[in-house]
Amino acid sequence: MFYGRAARGRVFHRVGPVVRTSVLLLSAIGASGCGARYIRSPALPFQPLPVTSVTRHVLVVSVDGLRPDAIATYSAPTLQRLMREGSYTLSATTIDPSKTLPSHTSMLTGQPPERHGVLWNNVATADADSIDLPNIFSVARDHGYSTAAFFSKAKFQPLQRLGTLDYSQAPGGWFGRWSSNRTMADVASYLQGARPNVLFVHLADVDAAGHRAGWMTPEYGRAVLTADAAINQLLGLAARKYGAGNFSLIVTADHGGHGTDHGSKDPRDVTIPWIAWGQGVRRGALDQSAVSTMDTAATVLWLLGLTEQSDWVGEAVIPAYEPSPLQVADGVESASRSDNPN
Repeated sequence: MFYGRAARGRVFHRVGPVVRTSVLLLSAIGASGCGARYIRSPALPFQPLPVTSVTRHVLVVSVDGLRPDAIATYSAPTLQRLMREGSYTLSATTIDPSKTLPSHTSMLTGQPPERHGVLWNNVATADADSIDLPNIFSVARDHGYSTAAFFSKAKFQPLQRLGTLDYSQAPGGWFGRWSSNRTMADVASYLQGARPNVLFVHLADVDAAGHRAGWMTPEYGRAVLTADAAINQLLGLAARKYGAGNFSLIVTADHGGHGTDHGSKDPRDVTIPWIAWGQGVRRGALDQSAVSTMDTAATVLWLLGLTEQSDWVGEAVIPAYEPSPLQVADGVESASRSDNPN
C-alpha cells in the first residue's frame, strides 16, 4: 500500500509552553500578528507535472467540529448529495488530542502527534512554533503543483510556511476567526485570477456554534447548514474554474464534539466524516475498514500522481476511487500561479 506505516524519519517535537509571564505572553501574541496574515511565496521555476495522475486539481474542505451524525440530523443537502454521488464513511477517526491545530497538522502531514509533536492549540507562539515538516502543500509544490490555503482561524498561522503555499491567509489575534461567508468571498475573489492545483478551505462556523451553544443544538444545526451552503458555493466556483468533472474533492473534519467542548477520546469527539467526490471517485459507502484523518494527506498526493514512498503513517484511501484510476495526463502542464493578493 502506498504511504505505508513505517516508523522511520525525522521526528519534530515542539510543544508551546503552558506557563509564561504576562509580559512574555503579550509579547508573543503581538509577534504572531494582531492583523490578518497573508502569505505569498515567490514563483518557482517551471517544472513539468507528473505524467500520470488521477486529477490535476484536488480540493480539501475541513468543516471544523462537524460530527458525522449532524449531516443527516440537519438534512445538509450538499453533504448528502456528495455522499450519494461519491464515496464516504461516517466512521473515520481523528487523533488524540482531538483539538483543532493538532488534528489539522495530522490531516495535512499524514503524521500522528507523537511524530509531529504539535500538542498546542493557540497562536501565542506562532512564529516560534512554525510547523516545519513536510505536508501536502510543500510536497505538491516541490513537484510543480500550485497550492493555496484559506484558514478561518488564527491558530493555523504556524502552518503558513513561506515557500510551501503560493497563497494562504488566516485571521489575526489569538482567537481570530472568520465566518464561512467571509472565507468563501475570499476564495471566490482569489479564484478569479488563480487556478491552484491544491486548494484547502477551512470552515470554522460549526465549531464556533458548538462551543457557544453546544453540539447538536439548533444553533449548531444552523451552522452546519451554513457550512453546507459554503461547500455548495465552492463546487460552483471549482466547476467554473477547472471545468465540471475536472477536479476531485475531499470533505472531512478535524474533530466532533459533545456538550460545549471536544478534545477527549469520547467517540463523539474523535469520529469524523470523510467524503470523496468528483474525478476518479467510485460511488458507494466505504466498508468498515478504518479511515484516519492522517489518510487525507496521503490521498491528496496519490491523486496528484505523487506515489513515491514516504514515511508518513497515513495511507491513501484507494478503495474510494475507481480501480486503476491513474490516467495519462499532460506531462508538460505546469502549475498555474498567481500573485493575486485576494
